[in-house]
Amino acid sequence: MMHVRPVTGSIGAEIGGLDLCRPLSPEDAGALRQLLMRHQVLFCRRQFLTIPQQKRLNVVFGPLYRLPYVQALADEPDVIAVLKEATETNVGVFGGDWHSDFSFLKIPPAGSILSAVEIPVVGGDTLWANQIHALANLPTELRRKIAGQTAVHIGKPYGQTEAPAMASRAGASMRMSRGDPAADQEVFHPLIRTHPESGQEALFVNPIYTTRIAGFDAVESSAVLAELYHYAWQPEVCCRWQWQAGDVVIWDNRTTLHYAVNDYDGYRRLLHRTTFSDGLPPA
Repeated sequence: MMHVRPVTGSIGAEIGGLDLCRPLSPEDAGALRQLLMRHQVLFCRRQFLTIPQQKRLNVVFGPLYRLPYVQALADEPDVIAVLKEATETNVGVFGGDWHSDFSFLKIPPAGSILSAVEIPVVGGDTLWANQIHALANLPTELRRKIAGQTAVHIGKPYGQTEAPAMASRAGASMRMSRGDPAADQEVFHPLIRTHPESGQEALFVNPIYTTRIAGFDAVESSAVLAELYHYAWQPEVCCRWQWQAGDVVIWDNRTTLHYAVNDYDGYRRLLHRTTFSDGLPPA
């Protein structure tokens, strides 16, 4: 029988009593979708999914979504190996800052699943932040200022105009397309995004892909974004997951930010990632 244990008072729930290696019943699948909307991130210990099993789980939440710019497994175009080798030291890590995945796309992914294959003996945690609660925590005047406003997003890590410094880039194990001028195309998203299923409102900005607030001058835009980021990942809206081999994590990309902690130089870390869409047109 499924059982649920909240990880924090704000975000995340650990799910027990389910064998994700087996097809889920319609009742369990529906319950997981509802739990994801409620908790934003779901954690399942020691499942040891095969890639076909992970893909089957993925479609419980939405159609498989193929990410651009990041090379997938050679024989599995829907699966990315999130890998850092033990020999990759003093370099960045994939997802090593607070972000919502690929928010610079016109239709960003709805969410993703990570399955832990190999975990370092220490470090390599991932943090998530609840952007529904972050928005609710904004002072009244700041909330009023951003109401109805849009933010500009570009694919900084993959483009030309704001490409990151070499030292901050992920190592060679994460093969990515870079220097693509198409990634510099500005995409506009509401600063306050409405979840298409729950109707809840969430803050939707992040330091990796958001460049400015449309209609604000450069000084005001920078100041407002800095203030929003102050609330976006306060400890009270966050949870931190210490991975074990076999763990499976499912998160909603529309209402969370996440951060991969890069504190395990000298150890290998490998997770398989699939991504899902909500099948809806852009807002």
